[in-house]
Amino acid sequence: MKVTANAQAKLWTTRVILAVPLIWWSCEASVAQVLTVDKALPTYEPVSGVSGNLNSIGSDTLNNLMLLWGEAFREMYPNVNIQVQGAGSSTAPPALIDATAQIGPMSRPMTGTEIDRFEARHGYKPTEVRIGIDALALFVHRDNPIQGLNLQQIDAIFSSTYRLGGRPVRIWGQLGLTGDWANRPISLYGRNAVSGTYGVFKNIALGGGDFDGNRYQEQPGSSTVVQSITADRFGIGYSGVGYATSGVRILAIGSAGSRDHFPPTPENALGGKYPLARFLVVYVNKSPREPLDRLTYEFLRFVTSRQGQEIVARDGFFPIPAQVAEQTMSSLRGTP
Repeated sequence: MKVTANAQAKLWTTRVILAVPLIWWSCEASVAQVLTVDKALPTYEPVSGVSGNLNSIGSDTLNNLMLLWGEAFREMYPNVNIQVQGAGSSTAPPALIDATAQIGPMSRPMTGTEIDRFEARHGYKPTEVRIGIDALALFVHRDNPIQGLNLQQIDAIFSSTYRLGGRPVRIWGQLGLTGDWANRPISLYGRNAVSGTYGVFKNIALGGGDFDGNRYQEQPGSSTVVQSITADRFGIGYSGVGYATSGVRILAIGSAGSRDHFPPTPENALGGKYPLARFLVVYVNKSPREPLDRLTYEFLRFVTSRQGQEIVARDGFFPIPAQVAEQTMSSLRGTP
């Protein structure tokens, strides 16, 4: 397998009551998640005659997950060649429009403009496939004693526009930290504008406002955000929760103005308490008049199966419930 690593975003708050049980969770320095998938998810059974080239272009956040799925899929289908490029969510729509990829992973929904461009070329809209649940995590250095922040405080730290009603926060003492921390400037880290993660964080945590360009340090990938904070004791930044390492801590987050802070657990994501939860999606080019090509269909059937969702859990994301998987596959089967 070859791997090249390199609007109004929707805040997902659906309240689905389904079995995605949390077994253990910690927001301390050594973050670990042990998740079980919905037992109602189907077991994937290989079929005959699947071969060919499958190209995936899109989200950096989903790059490692696409790699893991691809490796497992190729074990069942050795005549399949899978190529994955993860330069950012905004690279997915052009790849689908120009047919240079069959799968476009995105860590945000397509914008109206992106959908319109796809429809202008193909005559129908792209099909969205929900493949996991992510929570954007707010990371600090493992030595940082702060426990939680609300969205108003986060906006005050990261933005230059303060749309959520706060005032500028530039040093850790403004957040209640004392001693050596009190007068230390807050270093900011996050994704670049090509990333879907950037767009989701901007629209939710900054109320659609602007980052403080003089302090905000854009990073090319999700893992580099965490690496930067690990090396910077006074840093703070956001990335997918699955990128946590022992060098950082994840903060609990509350809604704007709230004193209640919630960690990014499956329960809090599903119940809407954690404000930075989102579906992870891939988009495909499926004509409403024709079935999806067999290779792409079988790959997505594997992704939404029990084995595919076990990989989601192992990679640090939350598995989708069985009824979401069934809704997804129903949209991909056959023609009307």
